[in-house]
Amino acid sequence: MSEISILKAEKSRIDGINWNNLGFGVYFSDHVYVSDYKDGKWDAGKIIPYGPMEFEPTLCTLHYGQSIFEGLKAFRSAKGGINIFRPDMNGKRLNHSAAKVCIPDFDLDQFIEALKVLVKLDEKFIPTERGCSLYIRPVVFGSGQFLGVHASDTYRHVIITSPVASYYPEGLNPVKILVESEHVRAVRGGLGSAKTAANYAASLYAGTVAKKNGFAQVLWLDGVTRHFVDEVGAMNIMFVIDNEIITPALDQGSILAGVTRDSVLTLARDWGMKVSERAVTIDEILEAYNNGKLNEAFGTGTAAVISPVGVLRYKDQDMVLNNQQIGPIAQRLYDTITGIQYGEVEDKFGWNIHID
Repeated sequence: MSEISILKAEKSRIDGINWNNLGFGVYFSDHVYVSDYKDGKWDAGKIIPYGPMEFEPTLCTLHYGQSIFEGLKAFRSAKGGINIFRPDMNGKRLNHSAAKVCIPDFDLDQFIEALKVLVKLDEKFIPTERGCSLYIRPVVFGSGQFLGVHASDTYRHVIITSPVASYYPEGLNPVKILVESEHVRAVRGGLGSAKTAANYAASLYAGTVAKKNGFAQVLWLDGVTRHFVDEVGAMNIMFVIDNEIITPALDQGSILAGVTRDSVLTLARDWGMKVSERAVTIDEILEAYNNGKLNEAFGTGTAAVISPVGVLRYKDQDMVLNNQQIGPIAQRLYDTITGIQYGEVEDKFGWNIHID
């Protein structure tokens, strides 16, 4: 029996949703989960109506950025009920991020129970249209009220849900990516492997400039040599060279351990494909393209699942991939992962947590 207390909203927000134009992160469900950390422990948490939260101007996170978050999704299953995709990995990654910015661990079982209760309560907000889902955003931040650079001794964990369509307006159509060779997002030993607010704030300037020039995102290079490929702003990156999937290794220390990244690599290996997780340079990618060996490139992430790259610009050269069409490997991966999420394809790895 769950110890989570529930205060239901008096009026639903659902009538304000334009289901034909959901966008991403525009609309929010009726309730949020809230748990507070005080005196060395997290409370059982409560579910309350979505709405403003009051904080003092000295909220430490506003000043020092002690904040982490996650992103995962829930789907209507073709077999009935609800599937939440790989929440255990998100819970573990949340705690990895927490350690990087001195936030206390949150119990994995409590995390998953909170997700299940919240999603079930707001089940009516899960879209019915294929390609749409209920996005789940856990966020944890220091809730202390003080000035002074040190870790907070109190914290708040909030879980928000939002009915969403595709992350990119292009949907599954290939996107244009700009290789960023001047600015950097993260360095080895920094926060690149953590899903922290600071990590994303560092990406905003270059991303904004790229979008003004017609690109969906930037591809980051390593912060020291500007030579090795890291990841795209909101996705991990995969290259298919001579039918081998190549992606930067996580031991570089500046790359997020993506849940979809892991799903892609697991599937590809299960299919007998050659897969390499290793250091890869932008010069290697350029050489493969010029030699006609760069078959595909695609991003992987919770929000977009698979995002094919149609154009990759490095300095003055545009690498146009697969005639700006989604490639066969990216398509198969997208079909399989979304098929598992929607309960249409066998979940042989036990990735979904199912709610009746």
